Amino acid sequence: MGLENNFIPATVRKIHMIAACGTGMGALACMLKDLGYEVTGSDHNVYPPMSDFLEAKGVTLLKGFDGANLDPETDLVIVGNAVFRSNPEAVAAMERGIAFCSMPQALNYFVAKDKKIILVTGTHGKTTTSSLMAHVLNQAGLDPSFMIGGIVTDFNSNYRIGGGDYIVIEGDEYDTAFFDKGPKFMHYAPCFTIMTGVEFDHADIFRDLDHVRQIFAAFVKGLLPESMTIAWGDDMNLKEILAHANNRIQRYGHGPGEWQCIDLKVEQGTSVFRIKDPEGKILRFAIPLMGDHNVMNALAVIAVARQINIPVDVLARALVSFSGVKRRQEVRGVKRGITVMDDFAHHPTAVRETLRAVRPFYTQGRIIAVFEPRTNSSMRKVFQTIYPQAFDDADLVCICRPSAMGKIPVEERLSPEKLVADICERGTQALLFDDTDTLVDFLVKMGVTGDLMLIMSNGGFDNIHNRLLERL
Repeated sequence: MGLENNFIPATVRKIHMIAACGTGMGALACMLKDLGYEVTGSDHNVYPPMSDFLEAKGVTLLKGFDGANLDPETDLVIVGNAVFRSNPEAVAAMERGIAFCSMPQALNYFVAKDKKIILVTGTHGKTTTSSLMAHVLNQAGLDPSFMIGGIVTDFNSNYRIGGGDYIVIEGDEYDTAFFDKGPKFMHYAPCFTIMTGVEFDHADIFRDLDHVRQIFAAFVKGLLPESMTIAWGDDMNLKEILAHANNRIQRYGHGPGEWQCIDLKVEQGTSVFRIKDPEGKILRFAIPLMGDHNVMNALAVIAVARQINIPVDVLARALVSFSGVKRRQEVRGVKRGITVMDDFAHHPTAVRETLRAVRPFYTQGRIIAVFEPRTNSSMRKVFQTIYPQAFDDADLVCICRPSAMGKIPVEERLSPEKLVADICERGTQALLFDDTDTLVDFLVKMGVTGDLMLIMSNGGFDNIHNRLLERL
């Protein structure tokens, strides 16, 4: 089958990447170019902005998959996790005996192998926590590297190769490749691991919550004894998982733990909070992010930062200067006094916490939650009974029928009609829209000054943000 060629040769000059236009693969392609390798890539859909970004970097992009895309001089093929075993280029690589590897194998080998890895894992908050960690390291003069699943506003990038000792990696529990069905985070040997909490998600690859817990338990068992895990202490699933750990552990949260949040309040559009550190000292910090969940993300970063001796005053200045992450509570614009905000929330917990977070910051009008269930999990009925309560903090909920529902087996599909009915039964007005055009028309007509239109989707949502701002 050719799987014996799943390795990285000692000498590599030319690299080809299958499915190069994904967020992670695109970032890796750029990193490899920056390191001096010749890089080509292919994808089923080659389109802006990623195609323009890669071509500007000097990455040769080929549209479609064809074994002929593998130049005779190709030394290594990197296979994206969306690639099937039957992909013509994957087949050609194995038949011709060309060495191949997965994205995390390549990141670990080419970028992270001489770095101290700070790995951020968990069901929620990985991108924001990773971004905040990278920003703090940079502000402290530690010149970090990073690879993150979102665009960090302070760097205008989701990757960086720095000259310092540390690299921040967003650790994904999703499977690695067709030849490696284990999670991506298994490939790293972190110095610090942040674990933000564990819930059921990714219903396309995990059977149930027990399956997710098993994956994370296997991960913590393999952590180096000298490494440290910074874990959210308020999560019962994590408590069970960490019973399998053999390394050092510190906990953060509201309850008992080494890093305890004492209080949180909103002051002039900023979340201000006090914490108690492991020595019992009371420290005060502020972040320009909304919500208790983001304070928890910041607390995890504080715990790591203090472990590597970043001074408290430097840390405090870094936290308050953080510019955020694109698509996480990102204000896309304000028109007619109506704020249009973009957020990646799609899991019921993320939807609930995002709505809860924005409520104290937007008190002059209604919070209109606009939701597109688009992920493999959110289009399934696994969360049918959980989603309705996630919208309790909204004044009005607009659900857009997912266009990709056809790829989910009929018996497994979420019912948008039932979701809307259940939200209404809980006392919040909810409406179902069959397409984005009708939804935009409705929002433009009914929006009034002071409203927050919170758009929640993990996709582009038919460019609804710009269309709304243009029409408003």
